[in-house]
Amino acid sequence: MMVSHRMRLALLAVSLVGAARFAAAADAPPPPETLKPPPGWQLAWSDEFDVDGLPDPKKWGNDTTFNKRGWFNHEQQYYSAPRAENAVVRDGKLLITARKETRSAAIDFGGQRYTSARLLTRGLAEWTYGFFEIRAKLPCGLGTWPAIWMLGSKGEWPANGELDIMEHIGRWPGRVLSTVHTPAGSGAHGVGAAVTVPDTCGAFHRYQMLWTDRDITFGIDGVNSLTYPRLDVGAAGAERAWPFDAPQFLLLNVAIGGDLGGPVDDGIFPVTMEVDYVRVYQAPKAR
Repeated sequence: MMVSHRMRLALLAVSLVGAARFAAAADAPPPPETLKPPPGWQLAWSDEFDVDGLPDPKKWGNDTTFNKRGWFNHEQQYYSAPRAENAVVRDGKLLITARKETRSAAIDFGGQRYTSARLLTRGLAEWTYGFFEIRAKLPCGLGTWPAIWMLGSKGEWPANGELDIMEHIGRWPGRVLSTVHTPAGSGAHGVGAAVTVPDTCGAFHRYQMLWTDRDITFGIDGVNSLTYPRLDVGAAGAERAWPFDAPQFLLLNVAIGGDLGGPVDDGIFPVTMEVDYVRVYQAPKAR
């Protein structure tokens, strides 16, 4: 079952308005920042990456689950267990690096020609609602596919919901995607927006998401790009279109190739996503 016609039109209208507003900023003074933590919300969790070495194991795990079987979307990378060559904290930044190399001696090697890292907070930190801000500089190059995103910690995809705060495809330099995936619309039928940030590969930007029990808004540097509302579509429709009243965990990764990443230029490696900080704000808990 696809998204209903009425719901698709409403969400598409919101998406296009947000994208147009952000794109217009290229030829005008920077718009005022409107996307920020609501008044009274407090910092609930963060990683400032201020201790050199491997990422803090109390905050981040390494997802290696599908190395042997092969990762989703025909991606071509092998995701390493803790290994400084693929994920390390240095000089106040988390560096996630994809390399052209094989790990053929690894027990879970699946024939991949590239290595990378997929970090996640599953089982360590999970949230229901919040304001999420990740300041990062993205890698460029044909075949790169860095992402900052969230998945529901219970159930199967897409029933548990997916929130893509940021995806960037190397063959579309400067085009940043934000997408919502649910049982009502997932994969190529997810609801999303694309905005142009010309220097996304050469400068740090703040990738943001405000998630409440009413709607989810994505943006960059305080400017909204997409709002996904909780629409009144009846009980059955609401369950399919809004699986977002349950905990989700955060993921940071650099994928290579695949259905969206496309052809890979071997001359670009190594390529690195730099993350300055990850911050999560939430409303104070009622006493």
